[in-house]
Amino acid sequence: MASALRVLGIDPGLTRCGVGVVDVARDRSASLVHVGVVRSATDLPIEQRLATIAAGIRGVLRSHNPDVVAVERVFAQQNRNTVMGTAQASGIALLVAAEYGLPAATHTPSEVKAAITGYGAADKLQVQTMVARVLRLDALPQPADAADALALALCHAWRRGPGNAAGPDGTASLTPAQRAWADAERAAARR
Repeated sequence: MASALRVLGIDPGLTRCGVGVVDVARDRSASLVHVGVVRSATDLPIEQRLATIAAGIRGVLRSHNPDVVAVERVFAQQNRNTVMGTAQASGIALLVAAEYGLPAATHTPSEVKAAITGYGAADKLQVQTMVARVLRLDALPQPADAADALALALCHAWRRGPGNAAGPDGTASLTPAQRAWADAERAAARR
């Protein structure tokens, strides 16, 4: 894919950390490069679990040489243990990107859902279905962590990648759903 942007999307998690690499062309067409999950055993001490995740992400970076890394932004959850593990894995992903000298960005789950499906409250199946459609996959990407990583990569490329000849407001070449999201972000920032 000539002049494609290669994005590594990371859906951080302490037990399962989804990783997905896509190439996105200037016309926003995309192709799958790699998808998988980095797993850490729940019976290991936290530092070893984080080291396992870091090693898995480094392996993907070495194998696929992305241009940029997109990580899911940690959001509030009821379960404090879940949000802590997600935050720790997210920090590892951002650290490893910096070690490789790669720019990194974070995107909220609703931002990703809006970019992929046009609806910020889409469910997992809707996201998986649209990711499969965009990447022309024969089956839905599994598990959901892997599909979310691909969705993150696509979201980032479509919002910030090549072909995004945005005007001063940053919305010129965005899809209608992406324009709506950008408008909502600007309105929230003014509050």
